[in-house]
Amino acid sequence: MSLKHLSYDVAVIGGGAAGIGAAIAAAKSGSRTILVEAGPIFGGELLSGMSVDGVLNGRGEWVVRGVADEIFEECRKMDGFIGPLHDYRLICYVCVDPEIMKIAIMRVLDRYGVTPALYTQVTDVVTDNGVIDSVILTHKNQRTVLSAKYFIDASGDGDVAAMAGAPTELSDEKGELQPLSLMFRMSGVENGPLLKFVRDNANSLAVGESEAVRAGRTDEELAQAIYDQGEPTIFFRGNGPFLGGAIQRGEMAPTALIMIMPTSKARKEVCINATRVAENINGINALDVSRVVSRLMEQVWNTTNFLKAHCPGFENATFAGMAPRVGIRETRRVMGEYVLSGDEAAGAVKQRDVITKGAHHIDIHQDGSRQVRIPIADGGSYDIPFGCLVPRTLKNVMTAGRCISTDRTANGTTRMMGQCLGTGHAAGTAAAMCVAAGHDDVRQLPVARLQTKLREQGAVLDGTH
Repeated sequence: MSLKHLSYDVAVIGGGAAGIGAAIAAAKSGSRTILVEAGPIFGGELLSGMSVDGVLNGRGEWVVRGVADEIFEECRKMDGFIGPLHDYRLICYVCVDPEIMKIAIMRVLDRYGVTPALYTQVTDVVTDNGVIDSVILTHKNQRTVLSAKYFIDASGDGDVAAMAGAPTELSDEKGELQPLSLMFRMSGVENGPLLKFVRDNANSLAVGESEAVRAGRTDEELAQAIYDQGEPTIFFRGNGPFLGGAIQRGEMAPTALIMIMPTSKARKEVCINATRVAENINGINALDVSRVVSRLMEQVWNTTNFLKAHCPGFENATFAGMAPRVGIRETRRVMGEYVLSGDEAAGAVKQRDVITKGAHHIDIHQDGSRQVRIPIADGGSYDIPFGCLVPRTLKNVMTAGRCISTDRTANGTTRMMGQCLGTGHAAGTAAAMCVAAGHDDVRQLPVARLQTKLREQGAVLDGTH
């Protein structure tokens, strides 16, 4: 097998929301940047059809902007953007057409000259005294030695940082891991009958789970608000009459929810989050993940048939497709110079070294119909400090996305796509600034300078209490 050599200023490993944010930010800040992704396309969970959570707080205020805006604007140009929307439960979010999102991502990456490396996996790292000199990339026909001044681990699993010896944590003292899920889409859904069913069955919904959202309103009034909004932002709860009854009758597998959100007005299409396999499966273990894919697919098909048979608006709907990969909520967290706690996130705590914000409630899925949902205080936002992106034992490496430094509880909110985009934006900008300044350790970068640059690029670092 031939061996090739490449050299870049910044190498981003992982092409999901965090990696895309990092690569765009690094390249637009002047660094020669390569984006490495094991799969056939960039996007990760942005292509699942799921709403992009965490970009707004519960009051509808934007908390993640900058690079995220550029991607959303490309989606808007192609009529692939819906929102902002409120679920009248805990959060506001935006929705995108996942097929259009594929094009939007490539357009923005191309705009800034990011080198794409698809079908490419990191299989080893070469380190020296806390510095990654290079990583080994494996493709079908060759291996490549990729050198860079800075590396950003946006793999979701902390793969690169772990290979380089950074300390990591997995799960908690109980050894629990969140379930795996598989999102899917249905087209030809009629909003009118569906929203009337929602309005008239408030006792089957999860609504008003924070005082900031409820604002003194009854469940029926919140169901009416969903109807008036005109788009399906629906959360059927697993212990309510509609879904709970189906679970008791054996028509649906045990689940905490059927969540429905729009993806395409033109196709009358929605994304559905309803599946789960909760067996403490380690998402790093490919064989363990592989063995449950067929079960998740059967749950997808069963949910499709259930909705067609029992949910108004779905009578003539058709199955439109599944997410390109299984959704993995929890694997490694790379321990950094700062460990964000669940209490800080839930308490909307502000930080001096903030580099992005989060606003999605703490969301920890469990087995059966169990799910922990902790709202952010007053429907506001919490701050993610720079130290969460800086692995303790490494000098020229940052993390972004799901694997940043938090405790398990905080990971239930920082793992959202909005926070992946935000931490990616911050990590990419920081890496480019370090390259330009000649720093050999990211800790040499004054956080105040980084904050100034992020604000110039449109990031939200202030306010939104």
